[in-house]
Amino acid sequence: MNQIQNQNQIKASAMENQAYLVAMAVAMMVITSSPTTAMGFFNVTPIGFDEGYSPLFGDGNLVRSEDGQSVSLVLNRYSGSGFISSDSYRYGLFSASVKLPSDYTAGVVVAFYMSNGDAFEKTHDELDFEFLGNVRGQDWKVQTNVYGNGSTSRGREERYLLPFDPTTESHQYSILWTPENIIFYIDETPIREVTPSETMGGDYPSKPMLLYATIWDGSAWATAGGRYKVNYKYSPFVAEFSELILHGCQMPILQQFSTNSLDDDNEDEQHCAELESEFAVADYAVMTPEKRQAMRKFREHYMTYSYCYDVLRYPVAFPDCDIVPSEQRRFLESGNIKYTPRKHRKSKRKDSSFENLNVVDKEADL
Repeated sequence: MNQIQNQNQIKASAMENQAYLVAMAVAMMVITSSPTTAMGFFNVTPIGFDEGYSPLFGDGNLVRSEDGQSVSLVLNRYSGSGFISSDSYRYGLFSASVKLPSDYTAGVVVAFYMSNGDAFEKTHDELDFEFLGNVRGQDWKVQTNVYGNGSTSRGREERYLLPFDPTTESHQYSILWTPENIIFYIDETPIREVTPSETMGGDYPSKPMLLYATIWDGSAWATAGGRYKVNYKYSPFVAEFSELILHGCQMPILQQFSTNSLDDDNEDEQHCAELESEFAVADYAVMTPEKRQAMRKFREHYMTYSYCYDVLRYPVAFPDCDIVPSEQRRFLESGNIKYTPRKHRKSKRKDSSFENLNVVDKEADL
């Protein structure tokens, strides 16, 4: 009996190793990139991985494309993986095209985010795209977070489903962060805007941050509150990142607190001033009526949780919440969507305008 068990274990291990090697080979083929060009909507040229990033952890699970323009992050039973920007930034446009793992992905978390948590453990700022895996047949969810000055106890989190399958092709996820507003984009559609106010105060991120991308095991909370865990039988899980954009004001994390500030580097000061002028007029930084309508439409169809409607957590809504009565009626006191509409067929085509917004909410939970 023991011999049979050992043989089965060896066979399972061999199959897992073979699956890993196949996934790595596929990753190498898939992430062979086309020549770098300026992205139409943002009109910003993507950079190569080594031009702005370095590995963060799980080096063996980070696979660069041959041309260095894209990278795959792998999660297996041994490790996740991630990368980090070489410089920190205070305000800018930060973006990546991401293709998520398919099949059973419960417990898997893929993140594209900004943070200064290593420098400001109790007063850190953070802006997140978090992609939360699911059981087979259920959709990935996307969570956006906004934390300023350590405001995790006053977390401003939202969750959404997507009007496309994020595992069949890449889609662009972007964070615009300026002194005037923060806009989260999916492709060319704004899905969330946050503006500073006196009532929000220090909860609005203002300190320089680094950019991160990671894949890791979030079994404790990511899927149905931790009900479904990562099943490594389906590993390796591979997330592909390309069209990397770092377009911001470079500033060392502690520099804004220095008496010298940017005055000692006129070149950096000029660059930051030019960016500030660009963000004041750039199409992607201006919320037109058409963009607001597209954002409202997306949120009405795809938002599954909002901190603004979570009266169990926050009996009094934050002053910066934009309470929309017609929207509020769709949510429970927990802030989760209250109904499970029938699922519509989702388009696999990359549609930046999101013209076909079908409601596909299923189990909503935070």
